[in-house]
Amino acid sequence: MELTVRKTELLRELQLFQGIVERKNTIPILANILVVAEDRADSVRLAATDLEVGLRSSCAATVIKGGSITLPAKKLYEIVRALPDTEVKITQSAAGTVNVAAERFSSRMQTLKRDDFPTLPHSTGEGTETLPGQTLREMVSKTQFAITGEDTRYFLNGALFLFTDQALSLVATDGHRLALVSAPRTEATGDDIPAAQAAAHGDPEATRVILPKKTLWELARLLGDDVESVTYERGENHLFFDLGGRQLISRMIDAQFPAYERVIPKGNDKRIEFDRDRLTSAIKRVALLSSERSRAVKFQIDAGRVEITSSSPEVGEASEVLSVDYSGPALSICFNAQYILDFMTVTDTDSIALDFKDELSQAVLSPVGRNRCDYTYVIMPMRI
Repeated sequence: MELTVRKTELLRELQLFQGIVERKNTIPILANILVVAEDRADSVRLAATDLEVGLRSSCAATVIKGGSITLPAKKLYEIVRALPDTEVKITQSAAGTVNVAAERFSSRMQTLKRDDFPTLPHSTGEGTETLPGQTLREMVSKTQFAITGEDTRYFLNGALFLFTDQALSLVATDGHRLALVSAPRTEATGDDIPAAQAAAHGDPEATRVILPKKTLWELARLLGDDVESVTYERGENHLFFDLGGRQLISRMIDAQFPAYERVIPKGNDKRIEFDRDRLTSAIKRVALLSSERSRAVKFQIDAGRVEITSSSPEVGEASEVLSVDYSGPALSICFNAQYILDFMTVTDTDSIALDFKDELSQAVLSPVGRNRCDYTYVIMPMRI
């Protein structure tokens, strides 16, 4: 193999593969990226997988001699990143090693056998769906943080993706909180958004699949501002997402997602609206003196005010008062501060609403004002 490629174009693609490759895997080949080039072609193909998630990509190149090799993904990325902005030459020697060079720099890298690299499944092009890229990007950002990291609860190690001809929905939960976002498949108006949620959740014929946590993270990386649409295909055991000239491949989670509809409270009869930035700043300050283990902050709610407090026997206590429009009964609710801040980070409206019933029932956070999506965030109170 012998080819040249622009440093900036190769680096852009290699960066996207860093989250795919497994550096601590017991199978060494999974830490490598597959590089394939055809004789006299004007591009080079790249691929990587951890056997659960895979990625195919390509970039422009001048191929002098074709071939296929595997190279350590992390080291190749670090070398290319350190090079000046120029042409990078990749050459395979007769001894099997690979030389990566640019200007006065030269390196020799060991490779692993091409035959040891896993065969990635291929999409058939049948039964594909076209999904709105920017809408999907927003939906992923609003839910991915709520997926559990507990491997023992396999059915929660992903997000439920469901869609109809009219609407899309994505649901994630870790058992302590639930993030649900829905949107029309076409450009929405304010009246369309609630209807989208009803359409997606009320249709027994809606397509349903659980997307693994890593798949969501890689989708978030690939869904750039320039990706207007995503082609989705469901195979026998894999899901395929074609976007921006790249293909993300994911195994499906074969499990039953929890009946999330039952978690969303229907009887929350009390509501407080907060300025998002003001509430975010207050929680960040007060949480500095909360217990590192629980991250608990207490909302002491009374007429016209909410006092946010925290305390820890080891470090002390803190409080901050916010003026609000509330005239209901006084009560106190305790929440995990990080759970609230996660919601605030991905919400872009000026105001957010807290709907609640009492100290022990699920509360709901939601954006106030015009939004591209219908967003519901259910959070369980803490008992301390």
